[in-house]
Amino acid sequence: MEKLRIVFMGTPEFAVGILDTIIKNNYEIVAVITAAEKPAGRGQKIKYSAVKEYALKNNLMLLQPTNLKDDGFLTELKALDANLQIIVAFRMLPKVVWGMPKYGTFNLHASLLPNYRGAAPINWAIVNGETKTGVTTFYIDDKIDTGAMILSSEIEIDEEENAGLLHDRLMILGSETVLNTLQLIEAGNVVPKIQENNNDIKTAYKLDKFNCKIDWLQSAREIHNLIRGLSPYPVAWCYFKDNDQEWNVKIYESKIIDEEHSETVGKIISTKKDLKIAVANGFIQILSLQFPGKKKITAKELLNGMSFSEKAMVG
Repeated sequence: MEKLRIVFMGTPEFAVGILDTIIKNNYEIVAVITAAEKPAGRGQKIKYSAVKEYALKNNLMLLQPTNLKDDGFLTELKALDANLQIIVAFRMLPKVVWGMPKYGTFNLHASLLPNYRGAAPINWAIVNGETKTGVTTFYIDDKIDTGAMILSSEIEIDEEENAGLLHDRLMILGSETVLNTLQLIEAGNVVPKIQENNNDIKTAYKLDKFNCKIDWLQSAREIHNLIRGLSPYPVAWCYFKDNDQEWNVKIYESKIIDEEHSETVGKIISTKKDLKIAVANGFIQILSLQFPGKKKITAKELLNGMSFSEKAMVG
């Protein structure tokens, strides 16, 4: 078998951990492909992707096509003479790209496929209260996250773990799984497994302001899972309403208080140290949060300079 010549495609920090592991295990990366920059934020500043930062630091050949079907890009890609492509958190590829290498194109996805296909598998596994998740390598086909599976590795989810902590653990697990996948490919021992399709498959929908908003009519556990599943990014949110004022508040960290009460669901209850919200089967204690235009702070820090009336509610 030929020595592997790899093109790596990815964009966020998660992909960097995988790329770094591949290089440190002496595999040849002939080029790195990442997303082109777009101006972001109030100042419309250009920010490099985590993968681009890594590629520049390590003197790797870097391509940033805006159109993956562009003739110039395809000519450049073919000239690299890669025989394998690895994709980690990039974008959907046209067949002319994923079908190019001799040994195919495989993707690392942060779930146990076929569950949680889609954009936000780490977040949704926590939001939905899963007790385990994992990573899967699979050959790319013409749909999203549906290709034949190569390897999967499982990990338990701690009941208080947030998406950031799980992300970091899955990056380590993903690195190991990609290495094992490379070894199978080198040995010619890959036995791809077709993904099953059924109505019970859960989807990792793209996160937006609607599915990140807290519904205080849900159970304490469901609310707590949403908060930790969206922390530290993109962060669960709701409105705080008090004395004709309304704030769009992000909630980063919470705790369940399992306690019977007669308070109205959604009522904000505060002391000088604690902030909690009444829900149907107890309270959600807010541990850290962020008001508009302010920094993330603890509830105790907030209550040092702010108090809520008896009529204060969330919405």
